Amino acid sequence: MASPPSRWILPGAVIVGMTAALMHLGWEYSHGGIQRHHLLNDASLPAISNAWGLLVLPLFGVLAGWEVSRRTRAHARAWWPAVAGFLGALAAGVALSVAFVTQGEPAATQVMLGVLMASVLFPTYRAEYLFGFVIGMTAVFGAILPALVACVPMLISAVSRQVVWRLAQYALRRSTGAVAVRRG
Repeated sequence: MASPPSRWILPGAVIVGMTAALMHLGWEYSHGGIQRHHLLNDASLPAISNAWGLLVLPLFGVLAGWEVSRRTRAHARAWWPAVAGFLGALAAGVALSVAFVTQGEPAATQVMLGVLMASVLFPTYRAEYLFGFVIGMTAVFGAILPALVACVPMLISAVSRQVVWRLAQYALRRSTGAVAVRRG
């Protein structure tokens, strides 16, 4: 199958983000009004309206679409891993939302631990992972809280893949190079 033209990735991602935001806010508006969430669930702290999703989700779509289209222009098949990452993060967000809604705190904990472990192995710091995770949780939590939650696995992923893995590779190269020198 031929790769999709990179020019359609960005507008498609923005449309997905805007559609998810509009559907979520339309549902909330028709079922009692657009909700607000207090930071740390503390009424003395400021509340954030779910209406911010109209700005946040399309912006995440722009970020993800731009990044994936940039990688697709460099490597034609780069969109496959991006779609897989988006879908995996979407599934994780949906699973976490379902576990939370069904009062399955142990299941929600297990899903979140799985997301944290996956963030060590996969590049979840990339925009398509953030976009998928937030879209997957938008129907239950809005866009802002999932975006804040996603910062933790993104930080773990960035540190592990950009620092820890590189240091481990460097140490492995140094140790194998030192062994080769000693043998010679």
